[in-house]
Amino acid sequence: MFIISLVLQSLLLLFMLYQSVSKIKGEKIQVELFNSIKLPQWFRVVTGFVQLAGAAGLIVGYWYPGVIAWAGIWIGITMLVACLTHFRVKHPIGKAVPPFVIVLIATALIFLHIEGFVHPLI
Repeated sequence: MFIISLVLQSLLLLFMLYQSVSKIKGEKIQVELFNSIKLPQWFRVVTGFVQLAGAAGLIVGYWYPGVIAWAGIWIGITMLVACLTHFRVKHPIGKAVPPFVIVLIATALIFLHIEGFVHPLI
């Protein structure tokens, strides 16, 4: 279970880092996304920093595994709000799939670490 958790944690970390940096930098796709969901551009930057905080929690989790569950909760709530936002503005269902998959991965990490299934090989 440790290997599965480590792989999920690493995949989630890479995704969150990419998404947060692209929002903070103001990449064209992110600017257009926030325009389409009718949110101001300053909220795009705030969202980027919120996602970056979740990624930081995953990084800290490599040394302190108890932090992973908290980072998973943080990321899961963030991505659940992203799904609901896509539904609110009536985007095609395909737009809500990536954040929904992230919610599932975050939920798996939460349960793996809260239930004590993961025991580091230290």
